[in-house]
Amino acid sequence: MNGKGLAEDGTIAREGSLDRVPETFAPVVADARSRIAEAFGSERLHSAYLYGSVPRGSAVPGRSDLDLLLALRGEPTDADRGDAVGVAAALDTDHPAIDTAGILMVRARTALSELERHDLGFFVACLCTPLLGPDLASVLPRYRPTSLLARETNGDLALALPRWRASATATATATAEDLADADRTRLCRRVARRLVRTGFTLVMPRWGGWTSDLEESAEVFGRYYPGRAARMRTAAAAAARTASPDPGLLRLFLDDLGPWLAAEYTAVHGKKAPRP
Repeated sequence: MNGKGLAEDGTIAREGSLDRVPETFAPVVADARSRIAEAFGSERLHSAYLYGSVPRGSAVPGRSDLDLLLALRGEPTDADRGDAVGVAAALDTDHPAIDTAGILMVRARTALSELERHDLGFFVACLCTPLLGPDLASVLPRYRPTSLLARETNGDLALALPRWRASATATATATAEDLADADRTRLCRRVARRLVRTGFTLVMPRWGGWTSDLEESAEVFGRYYPGRAARMRTAAAAAARTASPDPGLLRLFLDDLGPWLAAEYTAVHGKKAPRP
């Protein structure tokens, strides 16, 4: 891998591996593998993956989440979701090294579909680390930092903004102030992360590489949009767990940086292919 996250052939290298899992997190990863195999079995589970800071080797004990993706043989059912909640809750209880365990579930066939090839497929092939079962990346293409990849990964920001504004309004009218502050902080962090990642993929084809590091993403974005660099650095800081319940910060993201970024993204890369 070179300094821009690329393999020797110019394709985006897979960013994590089990060898990079910090020693502190090794027990929870091993437990996750065991619990997932027991809960889902080979009849339901095609494969399981880690993603995020743990397989990248940058996780912080007590602060970082354990992020898991399950590729199922069929569409996720209520029973699947219930079992995933149970596994995540057990991991949360038994492993103080993690803040929270989160489990996403998709149908394996969906990740391999033409519609998802440059979105979910890219996520699995480049941002996920195999934990159980056959690796879907073996039948997915090698990806390059192209405008097509940019459009299909983050070309739907405009669709997310109304949902976030509705959530912001709900937290503002909550009856319990402490609950409203906690919800607003979580929303702020979630929005900030998406904005930083979208800002990076906006300029990714011009930069010619890949990174999941939020600070680096904001720095790369700022090279091409210096007039927006300070706002993006603010988003990167909020995404890195310094988010605030301050409504002004959410307004900056939802009424200023977000709408500008969505419009600029569409102008540069076009709109993401619609999903059914």
